Amino acid sequence: MSNSAKTERNINLENLTVITGGARSGKSLFAEELARAWKGPVSYIATMPRIEGDDELAFKVEHHILRRPRQWQTIEAQLSIHERFKDLPGGKGLCIIDCLSLYVSNIMLDRLKTAQDVVSPQTLKELDIDVSEAISALMSAIQEHSATDFIIVTNEVGWSVVPENKPARLYKDLLGNANQTVARAAANVYLTCVGLPLKLKENGRPRLNS
Repeated sequence: MSNSAKTERNINLENLTVITGGARSGKSLFAEELARAWKGPVSYIATMPRIEGDDELAFKVEHHILRRPRQWQTIEAQLSIHERFKDLPGGKGLCIIDCLSLYVSNIMLDRLKTAQDVVSPQTLKELDIDVSEAISALMSAIQEHSATDFIIVTNEVGWSVVPENKPARLYKDLLGNANQTVARAAANVYLTCVGLPLKLKENGRPRLNS
């Protein structure tokens, strides 16, 4: 195991909460509920890309925007989101990152757009490095911004059938590994199902017997 991998496994972020769950499980709503109870400034990093001509996507983006309080700061960032932490307000604050699953997808599509969607062994290696480095940079940035509490929203994609196409299977693996990394580092982890949150980890300790 490399030194960077050892450091990643041992990192403990007291200022990080992770919320995971399936599609339409209430992940984002629960994150926003926690943020609404926050007394200080709230920032929202949105990773959803805007695609010209996609009316359905535009509707979803607008729906999310309208749902958030006007005083929240919104930062749209599809890649290198840790670099946008410079735009967060100084002092104590809360930042929602919604969502990690789209972030991993953005990284993957950014690499594959020049590979004609053919996932070669070399591309597989490059993608794994891309995502690992991006998640590592994100964890390091969260650690450095200790005055800010972060909430990362992500998706569980491994509970359904294994996809029949290679890019989809690759995405499942990349996101699954990223989810494990952030959950291992987080102080608190929730799983949402049918709009109900279940706490899996509290103050850095798994709740195995709850």
